[in-house]
Amino acid sequence: MTLRSLDGRVAIVTGASSGIGQATAYALARAGASVVLSARREDVLSEIEQDIRDETGVDTLVVPTDVRDHEAVERLIERTVEEFGRIDLLVNNAGVLRRDIALENMPIEDYELMMGTNVDGMFYATRAALPHLRESNGNLVFIGSDSGKHPDPGIAVYAATKWWTRGFAHSIHAREGRNGVGVTLVNPGDTRTEIGPPDSRMVDQYEEDEILEAVEIADAVVFAARQDSSTTISEIDVSGRDLMTDTYRGLLPEDSSAE
Repeated sequence: MTLRSLDGRVAIVTGASSGIGQATAYALARAGASVVLSARREDVLSEIEQDIRDETGVDTLVVPTDVRDHEAVERLIERTVEEFGRIDLLVNNAGVLRRDIALENMPIEDYELMMGTNVDGMFYATRAALPHLRESNGNLVFIGSDSGKHPDPGIAVYAATKWWTRGFAHSIHAREGRNGVGVTLVNPGDTRTEIGPPDSRMVDQYEEDEILEAVEIADAVVFAARQDSSTTISEIDVSGRDLMTDTYRGLLPEDSSAE
């Protein structure tokens, strides 16, 4: 398998102000790509941009964007092309999680926030970027979730948005592969990030290295982005090595270690 260099390539990362998006922006810059940082918090993006420039020296651009606003997303794509003349990679990462254990008590605002960000935002960004990715034989990476492959009763709406992401990503792959666009879905397991409501963020619930770290997901994104124009990795699941043990606990023998 031939992996191409990212030197001089132009990458957009949505949701780049924290977590997986921020780690991905750093990883892409360290690999040589020019990085466009997109999220709602301009002040945070500006700090990350300066840090990336100081560390790597790559070209960067901050474009504050609410992915729920299709006009704002279109401006993100336009500003990128104005600045760099091309787009080689879109990382559809922006996403939010609100828990809905008692679904009947879930605020409508939480439902609309998740659908608007995790579904509409993915659609708007993909729609706007695709013509440019065709021109560059570029790559489109979606950040999904293991909740998008297995029922998750505690976060039913969030899981549903990630099932949508998986279906959308694979359908775009089927449609755009013939046009030279590589499409990859990356499915993280539980990852220690700021995702979640303020009172139960993943970063607050787990100690460092207790579950996946954002940099591990970022590494998978870089691997996907480095596929050359003849290959694509359609789906990458990133999980802890004990995932299956936890999934099938109670069905395994007491001691399943090798003799």
